[in-house]
Amino acid sequence: MTDPEGSGSTRGWLERLIGAFSAGPQTQEELIELLRDLQRHHLIGSDELRMIEGVLQVSDMQVRDIMIPRGQMTVIDHASSLAEIVAIITESGHSRFPVIDDDKDDVVGILLAKDLLAFVRDPDAPFEINDYIRPATFIPESKRLSVLLKEFRVNRRHMAMIVDEYGGVSGLVTIEDVLEQIVGEIDDEHDEDDDEIDIREHGQHRYSVRALTPLDAFNAFFHTDFRNEEVETIGGFLLGRAGHLPQRGESFDIDGLTFRVLSADSRQVHLFQVIDNREPGVADAVGT
Repeated sequence: MTDPEGSGSTRGWLERLIGAFSAGPQTQEELIELLRDLQRHHLIGSDELRMIEGVLQVSDMQVRDIMIPRGQMTVIDHASSLAEIVAIITESGHSRFPVIDDDKDDVVGILLAKDLLAFVRDPDAPFEINDYIRPATFIPESKRLSVLLKEFRVNRRHMAMIVDEYGGVSGLVTIEDVLEQIVGEIDDEHDEDDDEIDIREHGQHRYSVRALTPLDAFNAFFHTDFRNEEVETIGGFLLGRAGHLPQRGESFDIDGLTFRVLSADSRQVHLFQVIDNREPGVADAVGT
């Protein structure tokens, strides 16, 4: 019986694939290359590949890599009135807020916006903030994202406060921040203005940078002097320096900055992580 057209070559490739799995990839790099081979042969889609790579990347990342730094946290003062709290919720569009006493190191709990919905129907009802504060979770900056995601799921918590080695609050992280490392950026109706933000600071001289950030804007922010007459974006500049299309998770160093690809597909890079390894005097000047 004659094989249908092309079935012989398909079977041959599948036999090689089965053989590869039988031997078992010896490293994460070999596993990723095998998965990319599956995608090239259209056995898995690009979205599936991107998510699997995201899962592998999360296992290597720490909370400090993606946290919202202390200075960018939207918080509610413990002494705030209901009207003041509602104003903060309305303006920010967030759903969870750290509640502080004296300063951002003194987090007494977490307030959920949905818990205040009853006051929409009865704004004159007596309000005592302590009745609505939920316990806060505190984690170290070094916690692995994969471990944190499991803890979020088991404990049914969606936000954690991050503390440094001295016990001070250095930032916060949400379950959405972790999931975005796997599935890509999750936009909602309150993220419209984020499209204008090309560079985000995450503390500890770590930043996320969109590949389409104009090269001049990148240079101005990081006090660098990257030049390439043929490109206009930092993504184009980095592709030129790399000499190929970098894959998700790939990293390289240029002039004291470490670039790591956070999001990419088969055609372009979307998002980089930038770690500033330069001398403190230079790093501290960034963004000023």
